[in-house]
Amino acid sequence: MKVLIITYYWPPAGGSGVQRWLKFVKYLQEFGIEPVVYTVDNANYPKEDATLINEVPDNIEILKQPIWEPTDVLFWKKNKKQKSGISNVSNGGVLSFIRGNFFIPDPKVFWVKPSVKYLQKYLDANKIDTIISTGPPHSMHLIAQKLHQKNNIKWLADFRDPWSDLYYNKDFKQLSFAKNRNKRLEESVLKNANCVLTVSNSLKEEFAKKASRIEVITNGFDDEVLTSNTTVLDAKFSISYIGLLPKQSNPKRLFKVLQQLCIGNSAFKNDLQLNFIGDISDEVKEQISHNNLLDNTNFVGYVSHDVAINYQQKAQVLLLLIPNVEKSKGILTGKLFEYLTAKRPIVAIGPEDGDLSEILKETHAGVVFDFDNEEKLSSEIEKLYHQYKIGNLDVNSKNIEKYHRKELTKELALIIKSLHL
Repeated sequence: MKVLIITYYWPPAGGSGVQRWLKFVKYLQEFGIEPVVYTVDNANYPKEDATLINEVPDNIEILKQPIWEPTDVLFWKKNKKQKSGISNVSNGGVLSFIRGNFFIPDPKVFWVKPSVKYLQKYLDANKIDTIISTGPPHSMHLIAQKLHQKNNIKWLADFRDPWSDLYYNKDFKQLSFAKNRNKRLEESVLKNANCVLTVSNSLKEEFAKKASRIEVITNGFDDEVLTSNTTVLDAKFSISYIGLLPKQSNPKRLFKVLQQLCIGNSAFKNDLQLNFIGDISDEVKEQISHNNLLDNTNFVGYVSHDVAINYQQKAQVLLLLIPNVEKSKGILTGKLFEYLTAKRPIVAIGPEDGDLSEILKETHAGVVFDFDNEEKLSSEIEKLYHQYKIGNLDVNSKNIEKYHRKELTKELALIIKSLHL
């Protein structure tokens, strides 16, 4: 069986967006499915990680076509060395307004027409059993939809994130025509795909209002993140966050709690080390400064995946943040599953009744605190700090094997094959 995977993010793209389908492709052939990947030839990725190229199987076919992106002009990203990432992409200014109202569903929409033309020629000459699209960017679904309609080929649409309810959409200040067009496009994809795949049960419930078949396969972890027994933990009481940190996830209450603990306990202030590894919003940095925590904070910036893994394995405590937006219960960051393997205590801030909370309870890996729950958050950090001081800060994660990428790919293969029964 042969599948065509349409994805914008592919090595050397860095960040979380590339991981899901890179790992699926890595294992699909073990379950009798041959992947063909269609991606961009000259992508202007916010971050790159050349080490991920080594994970692409040598024997798979990769199709590439150039893309013209208006953001090259609007956001002045021609010079890759000057890229600041996407944590500040939705700053609410004029450029965000243009992005949200004139490039629907996203700036990659200009790639749809040439991609359909190119891939139709490929389909005329090659047998493909299933077309798979993954978004965001959700323009990838529009490519797949047109090919599905023209060729009557089964289509699986993978939503790594919501579409019209994507957490930063509000900052684009979309006018009614733009909101309505976005919703119409989303509804069309949900209704016409043979199967919609997503990453959490809450998102499944939301999409089920329109789609006839929804399946959930979470993100996961792979062999490279399995903890080594030789890992040396940070000497300081480190609270480490790894990944993209947009302003919507700004943990204002946490910084206030840490400031109060520093004021009340000089030993805590001396021991505390905040590590931020990745692309961090300017508003987060301002909040850290406002709470007098700059001397305790280490901004590492974006690093390759293997270096990021090292930071999470040696942290005393791992910080996980969910965007404080409507419908946040279904947001499961891909970093969660790598955190689980580090066997370090996870402090998460987000909905206490969301999908994240269920997984942390199931795996005994950490606790979720509501966005405004200062008292419980402060108590938890004090408890973890006490355990750190007596050398007993540890966690024994359980039930994580099912989140291995190979196991998840096995589930995916069954779903793909079921489309042809």
